[in-house]
Amino acid sequence: MSHNCTIVVPCYNEAARLDVNAFREFASRNRPIKFLCVNDGSSDDTLEVLQSMCDSDPNRFAVCDLAQNGGKAEAIRNGVLLALKDDPEMVGFWDADLATPLDIIPEFCDVLARNPKLQMVFGARVKLLGRNIQRRPLRHHLGRVFATVASSVLRLPIYDTQCGAKLFRTSPEIRNIFEQPFRTNWIFDVELLARCRCACKAGRLEPLEEIIYELPLHQWRDVAGSKVKPHDFFKAFFELVLVYWTYLRPGAAPLSPLQRDDVIRRRAA
Repeated sequence: MSHNCTIVVPCYNEAARLDVNAFREFASRNRPIKFLCVNDGSSDDTLEVLQSMCDSDPNRFAVCDLAQNGGKAEAIRNGVLLALKDDPEMVGFWDADLATPLDIIPEFCDVLARNPKLQMVFGARVKLLGRNIQRRPLRHHLGRVFATVASSVLRLPIYDTQCGAKLFRTSPEIRNIFEQPFRTNWIFDVELLARCRCACKAGRLEPLEEIIYELPLHQWRDVAGSKVKPHDFFKAFFELVLVYWTYLRPGAAPLSPLQRDDVIRRRAA
């Protein structure tokens, strides 16, 4: 089954470890799937590497060059908004280190295509028999503690908020969620879900339990050179407090201008 899909790949100083051949080989076999690679103000040769990919197949690869490093959250947000201008059926983001293999992207697309009510498919790193999930023990245990707390704060039985493989069905509601700059960087995935909660309260999205699907990955591995360090998990808890206070505390739920206008129209009707 073919799908018109664009995957945003945030890149910061990835010249030495970006697997260009893996991207090219996958793109040659999955023609409807495109990649928008975002150079997040890299100080190495990342832009040149990305441009070479684009030059080799401009129908499958595009580059968004951000002059200054703004962090992964803003790189993805800018990339998604740019990708949406081409009106793909689906848009998502994928970690540049390919900790999640590219070959599972069609499965993400198929899940959305088979289930019209679903709006989002998130990868989940669940260590089950028959699956190859390789995580360093310390990062695994810290990650499980954080995921449990994040699930409680979001009031959502989600297993893995932080997996860097996510796909969305394009819609005005999804566009609205990415409109405003994120206030967090390390846990922008949680902030994204908190914005979805706000959209639910505004009547723009169905309950999250009904529109999000977590897909257990067949394969995932920690890749050497990751920019996420164990002490960053402690920063993440401070950002989680910020997410709760900004979006989820009683009386919060801020809305974007478009959401606010829509709520006014609904109430007037």
